[in-house]
Amino acid sequence: MINFAKTEFIKSAVSPKDFIRDGLPQVIFSGKSNVGKSSVINRLLGRKNFARVGSSPGKTVNINYFLVDKQFYFTDLPGYGYAKVSKQERDRWGKLMERFFAAEGLITAAVMIVDARHKPTADDVTMAGWFKNAACPLVVVANKIDKVKKSELESNLELIRETLGFDESVEIVPFSAEKGTGRETLAGLVLELAGLKQTLEKTP
Repeated sequence: MINFAKTEFIKSAVSPKDFIRDGLPQVIFSGKSNVGKSSVINRLLGRKNFARVGSSPGKTVNINYFLVDKQFYFTDLPGYGYAKVSKQERDRWGKLMERFFAAEGLITAAVMIVDARHKPTADDVTMAGWFKNAACPLVVVANKIDKVKKSELESNLELIRETLGFDESVEIVPFSAEKGTGRETLAGLVLELAGLKQTLEKTP
């Protein structure tokens, strides 16, 4: 039985030599810098301030590794698409991502987080392309549904799927890191995609 609350921060990778290659499954989390990625991770883990919720988005270009119940990793990619980041930082981010996606055996499954309120950005489409090339199991999280009118949610989700170019085999989970909506669904999918079909312990 996997307990998401039993999670520890392991390290930050600033270059390919820091990538973890110990054979445990790795679930990759990606999203633009203001999409609430840290809040989604915190909600999944049932830990309020575990993954840092940055007051200055786009500042971190490291890959952060969290070991969940000593059985698999949440591998948190740096947020992308923040306008105020210098070209040098964007280039560094791009090179790190290229090396990460080019390395074999690092991606077991992926969680791509987008904003449920808006059409995905060009950067989101680029990231989706990297995941398609990696041919890894993927789930899309449409975060911030608490800020979307119920009457608009379905069409927003359709627009997300269409813009990112994913077929029906890729599940899009309506999610609210704020309210916890979608948490159990996402937790179950994460375990399934990572090949860990075990009973999930309830977290508060």
